Amino acid sequence: MTHPYLDIDDRQRWSRAMAGRASADIDPVLTPPFLIEPHMRVVTAGSCFAQHVARHLREHGLACYETEPAHPLLSPALAEAFGYGVYSARYGNIYTSRQLLQLWRRASGAFVPRDDLWEGDEGCWFDPFRPTIQPGGFSSMREYHEDRHQHFAAVRRAFSEMDVFVFTLGLTECWGSREDGAVYPLCPGVAAGSFDADRHILFNFTVDEVVADLRAFIEEIREANPRMKVILTVSPVSLAATAAKQHVLLASTYSKAVLRVAAEQVSRLPDVYYFPAYEIVNAAGREYLADDRRSILEDGVSHVMSLFFRHVLNEPAMAVMKAEHDDFLQRGQAIVDTLCDEQRLDQSSNATPEAHQMEGHDGVQ
Repeated sequence: MTHPYLDIDDRQRWSRAMAGRASADIDPVLTPPFLIEPHMRVVTAGSCFAQHVARHLREHGLACYETEPAHPLLSPALAEAFGYGVYSARYGNIYTSRQLLQLWRRASGAFVPRDDLWEGDEGCWFDPFRPTIQPGGFSSMREYHEDRHQHFAAVRRAFSEMDVFVFTLGLTECWGSREDGAVYPLCPGVAAGSFDADRHILFNFTVDEVVADLRAFIEEIREANPRMKVILTVSPVSLAATAAKQHVLLASTYSKAVLRVAAEQVSRLPDVYYFPAYEIVNAAGREYLADDRRSILEDGVSHVMSLFFRHVLNEPAMAVMKAEHDDFLQRGQAIVDTLCDEQRLDQSSNATPEAHQMEGHDGVQ
């Protein structure tokens, strides 16, 4: 008898690709349609896990294009607290595909939300779309508008000049405006603003909606930057909380399933590649997770990034990363800090937003 499974590759058989293998030996990465060259401008964005990509790129001297740097007099710690150097521009965590598309349309002038400024206590002002980017808020409306003008210019420059865009999908849930559909990274009232059920609505995006948002983003950016290549990942971090009336585990499973299917569909576009960070971490079970069952230990991040560098970088950059691949197994089970706002949604957690857990965000994120 003959059938299609007789001569398949070992990587296609669970018994040979997965069973009995140590987590560090599991490599599900497919050959990408392009490689990152050392000279390329790489822009990162997404949920908190995207911060690790940027961190590892910078640690090894590889291109991470930054268009909104901090003032040179700011200390590194203070610059990070104000959102500088975390991503390519000071846009903070981008948890949903709708938030990503909206950022570009706002920066390019194609969309102007009706509610684009929140007043805080004592005359301070907050950006609804970057509510934690300015600790304590902006001191005046003028400061807010000048900062936003500078920020939009930095976003336009980053997206128009980048060679490779690495985006980590984190959530399907988000809150938006009933007036014009504008979406927020955090529910109004969590970090700034005031929640109003008559003005705010919960979105929980479907596969079709995520795909449509990502396609629109790629098409619109490529009108200005036709050379852009895209690497999509799905964050392995579970939701911190859900606004849906169900167990958070079910909400998290739904969210990751939607994002994974959407990423697969979008990866069929030219020069769009899916990198399986989600699968690499989840294949290890609890081995790469902290006691909270959602924060990713540094061993997990190092495994993901060692495979990223091995498969996605071109040979000259590969030599730079050899030490990382050989060394990550010896690292302790540490939790690496990231600036994650979504933890604010779980006020019962022992971890505060300031204690930033290692990828701490992907839920009504």
